[in-house]
Amino acid sequence: MNILVTGATGYIGKRLIPLLVNEGHHVICAVRDKLRADKSYLNEEHIEVVEADFLKPETLNNIPKNIDVAYYLIHSMSNTSNDFKSLEEECAINFKVALENTQVQQVIYLSGITNDENLSKHLKSRQNVEFTLASKKYALTVFKAGIIVGSGSSSFEIIRDLVEKLPFMITPKWLNTKTQPLAIRDVLAFLSKSAGNKQTYNQSYDIFGPEVLTYKQMLLQFAEVRGLKRYIVTVPIMTAKLSSYWLYFVTSTSYKLASNLVDSMGVEIIGKPSEINSILQVKPLSYKEAVSLAFEKIEQNSILSSWKDSLISSGRLQSNIHKYINVPKYGCFKDYKERKVNNSKKTIDKIWAIGGENGWYYGNFLWRLRGYLDKLFGGIGLRRGRTNTTELHAGDALDFWRVIYADKENQKLLLYAEMKLPGEAWLEFKIENDILKQTATFRPKGLLGRLYWYSVLPFHGIIFNGLIKKLSD
Repeated sequence: MNILVTGATGYIGKRLIPLLVNEGHHVICAVRDKLRADKSYLNEEHIEVVEADFLKPETLNNIPKNIDVAYYLIHSMSNTSNDFKSLEEECAINFKVALENTQVQQVIYLSGITNDENLSKHLKSRQNVEFTLASKKYALTVFKAGIIVGSGSSSFEIIRDLVEKLPFMITPKWLNTKTQPLAIRDVLAFLSKSAGNKQTYNQSYDIFGPEVLTYKQMLLQFAEVRGLKRYIVTVPIMTAKLSSYWLYFVTSTSYKLASNLVDSMGVEIIGKPSEINSILQVKPLSYKEAVSLAFEKIEQNSILSSWKDSLISSGRLQSNIHKYINVPKYGCFKDYKERKVNNSKKTIDKIWAIGGENGWYYGNFLWRLRGYLDKLFGGIGLRRGRTNTTELHAGDALDFWRVIYADKENQKLLLYAEMKLPGEAWLEFKIENDILKQTATFRPKGLLGRLYWYSVLPFHGIIFNGLIKKLSD
């Protein structure tokens, strides 16, 4: 089918697009500015990028007429305007008018659960958008979710910040509010499986996880998954404004988003049961399972599982699979370096021979010292070496790394650290336009992880500067 995705640069849209393409659809990404679109889309045969600003009706003529399904994933929760309700309504009206002039059969809208009598301003706005989108020209399918659990979502990153930075928390009373968190994998499954499914036409469904939890329980279970001991005391004296400032200063969120989240978190988000799980064959994960999956080695695990493995694919993204295998971005420290290469083939051959008896080209003494320290603390050290001196494949051991992805043709190698660390680490090498890009990424675990990163930073400056110079010469 030809599928339009609005909000294509947002949290849900960016994860949904590759799934739809891999299922055989042609996807049209509607973005306000083409420069903001994922660069990998520009060279993807089955992805089309169009500029369309739903607050500017004159730009909506760029939307193709031969659309079968459209996703409405636009929201203004973090907008700095105090009147996001009118902005969201205006967007929805313009979208509806534009889509009614196409061949679209179904519009799929992701909203929030709105069963409580005292809805927040944000949830009232979401409900109003649902009413606005209803049309006699196309079928409307509405999914209403609560807290979405996935690396990069605003709620997940706020929980991560709180749990990993604060061993002891004095918190607002809204942490006792109940909700039903849902894994991002399940959200994507509901959205993708409903496309063209006539059983879901003109229906509205609450989608939610299998447990009813308070926000306090979510924080504590998150800490359990991460192996951290945390203590939480709730107090009734924090006003909404104080709560917003508390989130703003402790976490990486903006004040406006913190304020809107606090407004919503005072409302119980409990879903109404329906047959949608059996209709679409989705079995939602538990909260702990969702948190665990959010910390897996690579992003886009839903896509990878549909590809069977990292080398063989029956989907339409086969030739460009390397573009969708990425290390996490949120809550991470990075050491990024790039350098012009004189001979790409020579550089790739060096990268493919790295480690083992060949060593790491620069500062081998420091690499060996890190291996000895790893063994001292019960790790594997450098003793594993490598299985072949010149070849690398996904799954291979490489000293204290594991090969996650290796593709010489696309000039990309991704390694995951299996040494003892207070967190998780990745090392990526890729060549684009004769530029070698070397990225060391570290996702810390608690305060110890953050202290570890800053303690090794001086050594990184020596090792990684020398390494990229040797590889690119």
